[in-house]
This record gives sequence, C-alpha cells and structure tokens, in this order.
Amino acid sequence: QVQLVESGGDLVQPGGSLRLSCAASGFTFSNYVMRWHRQAPGKERELVASISRLGGSPNYADSVKGRFTIFRDNAKNTAYLQMNSLKPEDTAVYYCNAISTHDYWGQGTQVTVSS
Repeated sequence: QVQLVESGGDLVQPGGSLRLSCAASGFTFSNYVMRWHRQAPGKERELVASISRLGGSPNYADSVKGRFTIFRDNAKNTAYLQMNSLKPEDTAVYYCNAISTHDYWGQGTQVTVSS
C-alpha cells in the first residue's frame, strides 16, 4: 500500500522555523522525484520545492527561495522541507508529492504563521 505521510506542521510565530517530514512507503522511494506543494485558503495549489531522485538539483518557488530547503534521505525513505524565516503568507496546507511512473500525494499538514 502506497503511503506518503507528512508531519511537522504547527503554529509558529513570524520569523520562526519548522521542518516538515514526508515518510514514504509502498514504492521505491529513490526512483521518485519529490516535491512539496502548498495550498492557502482561497488560493490554488502552489509548487514550493522539488528535488531529484538522488538529492541533487533542488528547485524553489521565488517566494521561498533563500528561506526554505528541500532535502531527502533515501535510506530512510523520507523527504524534508526546512522552513526558516517564516512569514504569515507561508500559512497553508503543505503536501508532499512523489512523481515518476506514478504520481502519489500525501494528506497534507497545516502550517500556520501568526503572532
């Protein structure tokens, strides 16, 4: 059974940090490009970051460049999104996504940035 389970979402003050995790099971994790997306209330889903199968070539949306870092540990079948200098506009549900021959999605984790 394929699963992507996100965790790490929380309520944090502006300027704070969070690390999201995405634990994968049921497929060959290292064969898949991993992506993080987010969706804020009333807005379309946005691609935030992506990383290649072996952990290279990270790409970021302009809105998070320099603040967020995507990385993965293929030995642990887990992808991560380190988020620093968080802003209220980062508030959203964050989803991880594995893409290759198939397209898998997690259920999402809520990140709220507010004072």
